[in-house]
Amino acid sequence: MTLALVTMSHSPLLDHAEPPAEVAGAVQGAFADARAFVEDYDPTLVVSFAPDHYNGFFYDLMPPFCIGYEAVGVGDYGTTEGPLNVPAERAEELAQWVADRDIDVAISRRMEVDHGAIQPLEILFGGIDTVPTIPVFVNGVAEPFVTMRRVRRLGETIGGFLATLKDERVLVLGSGGLSHDPPVPQWATAGEAVRAMLLDGRHPTAAARDARQQRVIDTAKAFTAGTATIRDLNPEWDRALMATFASGDLAPVDAMTPRQMAEDAGNSAHEVRTWVAAFAALGAAGPYEVEHSFYRPIREYIAGFGVMAARTAA
Repeated sequence: MTLALVTMSHSPLLDHAEPPAEVAGAVQGAFADARAFVEDYDPTLVVSFAPDHYNGFFYDLMPPFCIGYEAVGVGDYGTTEGPLNVPAERAEELAQWVADRDIDVAISRRMEVDHGAIQPLEILFGGIDTVPTIPVFVNGVAEPFVTMRRVRRLGETIGGFLATLKDERVLVLGSGGLSHDPPVPQWATAGEAVRAMLLDGRHPTAAARDARQQRVIDTAKAFTAGTATIRDLNPEWDRALMATFASGDLAPVDAMTPRQMAEDAGNSAHEVRTWVAAFAALGAAGPYEVEHSFYRPIREYIAGFGVMAARTAA
């Protein structure tokens, strides 16, 4: 069988920032290429690896991985609010397959997902319920982080399951990264009120959500102007990682450590774990080729912004 993949950076600032017209046009062109790739492949099932930004997962219980049997979008940053089209029985089969192969993964029958999972579905399909989608949460913000080897093994194990689905055309999504350091709070440096949100900030008031989102928007403006104190983007790091993904040999990611990743590419560079899992799943189904690849460092989005599309040989 064939398996296809799209990995892409997401940004809550896509509709809240104004990069130069040429940059915005290039991003939209990359999205158009990805949509055309997906339309040509015509998937019957999507497996989405995505992080969260303290909108659905909190420190009251923070798993490294979680497979959703049901899921709803929380509607942050104007993204779609409401249920995803999750094939529960298939998700249960996947979770059992993973557990049988000694990979520990949580499950959720009421997963809540934010823009990290929702944006790719909106961009590629025009909605969040048009194609059956199994969401797989990969922690990319909350310490402690599991090793990158574990992330790779998770992806490989899920890819092994997907390779057995002879009646499906499966599209694997990876959402997040690349280098970026937006103002996501850290437990170690947070005050009492912020720690309360990190512990359980579910279902905030509209005013509280707006205030939190405005801080990110304001930081992006300061970052663009060169006055923000967040870590800079690292295009060299981003391009090297994308080259590793394109090579088909993911072994180098095993040596990446959380501390070095944060120092090199910002605290939210941990979101590239979703790309690692997605490419590992793709590679488990056989050799693959990258058909589209796009990269631009975009300060207005606080992101090294990348999009890749690939598929295995028939």
